Amino acid sequence: MSSNKKKIGIVGSGLIGRSFAMLFAGANYNVVIYDVDQNQIKNALADIKQQLKMLEENGLLRGKLNAQQQFALIKGVNSLEEVVKNAYLVQECVPENLETKKKAWRDIDALAGSNTIYSSSTSAFVPSLFTKDLKHRQNVIVSHPINPPYYAPLIEIIPAPWTDPEIVKKTRTIMTEIGQTPVTFSKEIVGFAINRLQYALLNEVWHLVTEGILNVEDIDKVMSDGLGMRYAFLGPLETTHLNAEGFVNYCERYADTMHSVSEDFKPPPAKYDEHKVKEIARQLEAMVPLDKLQERRNWRDLCLAKLSLLKKEMQEEWK
Repeated sequence: MSSNKKKIGIVGSGLIGRSFAMLFAGANYNVVIYDVDQNQIKNALADIKQQLKMLEENGLLRGKLNAQQQFALIKGVNSLEEVVKNAYLVQECVPENLETKKKAWRDIDALAGSNTIYSSSTSAFVPSLFTKDLKHRQNVIVSHPINPPYYAPLIEIIPAPWTDPEIVKKTRTIMTEIGQTPVTFSKEIVGFAINRLQYALLNEVWHLVTEGILNVEDIDKVMSDGLGMRYAFLGPLETTHLNAEGFVNYCERYADTMHSVSEDFKPPPAKYDEHKVKEIARQLEAMVPLDKLQERRNWRDLCLAKLSLLKKEMQEEWK
């Protein structure tokens, strides 16, 4: 199977890199994967082949090509130059370590062309931290996915202060084309949006569990069978809009309550108590033993894929 699409380079063959490879191949792009550890590329290709087959068997494969055709568009290479040369977009997916990121980007920049989009999957670092000294820094942007990217389509697009606005537009366009849901930031901010919201939630969860108000299983049900049911289809703002006669009315009704409850919130813990961490881990491992984590991840991914189909169906119905 040959593609008439441009080349996409993936730097880093971990779980995020594999998901990006599948996403781009599903949209009929030629994909090349590079990793400093060549054995990891072999493992990645085997895993991608298995995932694509599983998705096809369950009727959840994205794109118009079958699993075999998509896999034929993905190959591993043994040099960074093969990834960067003549690529339309290079997606960096190396481990979340600032010095590792800086080295990867110095190496990419030395080979970079002036017309390529250089995109990082980082979840921890604003782009200015690792792009300020690059020759092609105007072409670098963060495209941060939510894990796992193939099954959860949101992707955060964050420019550095010097990122070319045209790169922002092109990145949003291609991420939409491969089936992701991009949100574009006007400027960089620590934690982006996903993690800022996630950490705020986890901080409150920590207090509710460690103070004995709810156990681990029950606090997770608050999201999975409560808020998460709504938030799978509506964001928190539209939820408030629908839960009253519009957002103005919601604020008129509940602003004082929101303020008084928020005043009772505790600040985030300066240090996570080791004994409390172990107790939470004990309860979690009773629910999902460590040797069952991958099995549970596979189940989660199937749930997310089927939910995506339902969301698409319901969104079409609303239109």
